[in-house]
Formats: sequence, C-alpha cells, structure tokens
Amino acid sequence: MLLSGGRRRSLVLPCLAVVAAVAALAAAPRGADAYKNYTVGDGKGWYDGLTLPGVDYQAWADGKNFSLGDFLIFNTDKNHSVVQTQNGTLYKSCDYNDSGPDDTVEWSAAAPEFSKDAVTVAVPLLKEGGTYFFSGNYDGEQCENGQRFAIDVAHGQGLPPDLRPPVADAPAPSAAASGAADGGGAAVLDFSHPKNVTTPSTADDNLSGDATSGSGRTLARLGSGGLAVMTLVTVLFAV
Repeated sequence: MLLSGGRRRSLVLPCLAVVAAVAALAAAPRGADAYKNYTVGDGKGWYDGLTLPGVDYQAWADGKNFSLGDFLIFNTDKNHSVVQTQNGTLYKSCDYNDSGPDDTVEWSAAAPEFSKDAVTVAVPLLKEGGTYFFSGNYDGEQCENGQRFAIDVAHGQGLPPDLRPPVADAPAPSAAASGAADGGGAAVLDFSHPKNVTTPSTADDNLSGDATSGSGRTLARLGSGGLAVMTLVTVLFAV
C-alpha cells in the first residue's frame, strides 16, 4: 500500500508542474512576434467599387483585433490614395481638405495623372482608439464608392520601442554620461516593421522575430557606450 501510494504521489507532482508551466505561459505578456501585418482586402487589394465592384472593406475589417504596433498593408495603384483620420466628420464626408494638423495623415497620394502603376503602402497603427481609412482621390468619389473602412485600435502590448515618439527634451547630460546611459542617440520612428511587404499576401501574417532586424536593433542600442567598452577591451589585450 505504501509503495502504491508513493507511486501515486510521484505522478501527481510532475502533473502539477506541467499545469503550472502552462498557466505561466498563458499569463505571460505577448512577445514581439505578436505584432501583425494585415493585408487590407486580402487578395483583392485597395480599390474603389467602380474599379472592383462589390468590394466591402468594412466587412473585411469587422471581427479583426487591431492593436498598437500592427501594420495595415495596402496593395493598390497610383490612381488611389491612402488617407487615415481620427476625425469622424471628415470620414463621413469623404473630404479631408479641412482636416486639422494632427488628426489626418495622407500616407500615399494619388498621381496627378491616371496611372495603374502598382503601389504597396505600409501604415503603422500608432494611436489607440477609433480611426478611419479612405481614398481621397477624385474629390471623394472613390471613398463614396466603397473605398473606406473604420477600425478600433486596442492598446495590446503597446507600441514597440522603434515606433515610439522621441522623448521630450530634457537638460542635456554630460557627453560621457550620455554615451554610457542611453547609447548617445535620439529615438527615431522606424516604419520598417512589416516583413515582405513587396510580396502581397492573401492572409494576415504574424511578425515573427527576425534575427537580422533584432541584431540590428541590439547593435543600435549599444551606441557609443558599446564602442567605448570594445575599445577598452582591445587596449587591455594589447597590453
């Protein structure tokens, strides 16, 4: 009986360990590979209802979970533009001529003359809350013919470091402290997150951790402080 009971207890402990590990993974924050690319319209691309009859971008967007740091990939041509606004009135009117300085961005302008040259536009989701997309070409005609949609952007895990705006100006530290503390470089926005945007995809692609881009970011963070350490090691070996 003691042996039997002992065996049962020895099996219970590993099972509890597995359960605890699964619970820890479920509770862990989403990693950098959780940021997503969403190809707008999937294989249909980004066009108005006159060019692509029956298109419904709102139906495409509904049910998707957009978060800060995700990218929308627009595959279109130079005859269609990509406008983003947080102004619902402008969106409903399909006219952004009266937009404010901070509520509307034209990510891609249409060519002054008709052109079917292919264009791929990668748009990062930088602000939380409701936001709207439409084509502003032909005085709003493309927007009125179905080339628009609205989404809600959740906070998710927040913006990745290379999409965060620069930190507000502060008293400048000494040159030595600056190099050692922060790598000696001001933060800049990096819109290079999307992978393989030159090859349109019909499915939403997860942004997996990329060894090259990750190494580049690590080296960039070393800055002058990292170079100083490398120089010191070189001198010591030389002596």
